[in-house]
Amino acid sequence: MTEKSINVDVLVVGGGLNGLPFAIAVASAGLEVLVLEREEPSHLVDAEFDGRVSAIAHASRNLFRSCGIWSHVKAKEPMLDIRITDGPSKFFLHYDHRQLGDEPFGHMVENRHLREAIYTRAAEIPTLSILAPAEYSAITRDSSGVSAHLTSGDIVTARLLVAADGRNSPLRKLAGIKTVGWSYDQMGIVCTIAHETPHHGVAQERFLKPGPFAILPMTGNRSSLVWTEPIERAKVIMALPEAEFHREMEKRFGDYLGDLKVVGPRWSYPLNLHQAERYTDLRLALIGDAAHGMHPIAGQGLNLGLRDVAALAEVVVDAARLGQDIGGATVLEDYQRWRRFDSIALLAITDGLNRLFTNDIPPVRLARDLGLAAVNKMPTLKGFFMEHARGTVGKMPRLLRGEAL
Repeated sequence: MTEKSINVDVLVVGGGLNGLPFAIAVASAGLEVLVLEREEPSHLVDAEFDGRVSAIAHASRNLFRSCGIWSHVKAKEPMLDIRITDGPSKFFLHYDHRQLGDEPFGHMVENRHLREAIYTRAAEIPTLSILAPAEYSAITRDSSGVSAHLTSGDIVTARLLVAADGRNSPLRKLAGIKTVGWSYDQMGIVCTIAHETPHHGVAQERFLKPGPFAILPMTGNRSSLVWTEPIERAKVIMALPEAEFHREMEKRFGDYLGDLKVVGPRWSYPLNLHQAERYTDLRLALIGDAAHGMHPIAGQGLNLGLRDVAALAEVVVDAARLGQDIGGATVLEDYQRWRRFDSIALLAITDGLNRLFTNDIPPVRLARDLGLAAVNKMPTLKGFFMEHARGTVGKMPRLLRGEAL
């Protein structure tokens, strides 16, 4: 096989739910982009590979729509209401989308359907290429550019390298970028539940003593369950036979949707928080899990990564149009300044919520119950929290506002 040299504007390592949308955004604006993905694409759209469901906030939906991805999503279920409760307490917080207009808070989309839509859109863009499965053997960066030696023998040169290679990001480690964070000593159990009666687009977030128990609406009479337990207890639950697992699930789920049935496999994953000490290095930008990871308590993990996507795409495309070096220090500093505070703030909020709602000391429990009830009666404060759920708080990049780059 003849080795070849490939020259592009941007090299993206990682073709997941952050890497490919970023590649699509900048390639749609005319830049030459190459994506390296280690997995075989057909595996990525297999339900056995990832049976999880993602909450796509209103602002993230705008990004997908602006990039031409949303029209390819086969199935999505709108979240019309969000109901937040604290264990057996009678106090609750209820968000109704009609208080903000006609648009839902977001949509629930199975990850496999999202990946299918992203790959379909990517194939429509002539300036975007995907090598998969493919890996690099070495990457060098200097003031003149980026050079990646692939295991195939090919060499890729670019002006900007984007790390979308996950929470254990090898590129982040190669750049010597440290992370701060901790484990929650919790695991998330994920499965799909079929139920007898419709959910009417209502998402439930129940704060139980071991951790949050989320019931998220899917298409048809189905819901995605995200069930948090301490690690050792979660391992026991995951190992239970089907009937016993169902009984444990039903205790927490309740009977408000009628008869329940677990459909498909169960998944589990450890929960932790991590934050990169910086998001950039010489001709390198981190996005998504390579930059940060958070507790799923608010369902904002993917949305936080998509805010990275929108911000980096905007500064890169604007720089290209001005004839600037898209991998230069000024451009990358603009990206880091835009994203770091927002990310740290949301990580702090979700961390605080998890610690608050897993504290079962009676005075703390009473205070948070009264807090839920108070917010539910305060339209202005409640409206702010609802906008936060839609992802429409803070300085928003154009793509998140539904505008083209």
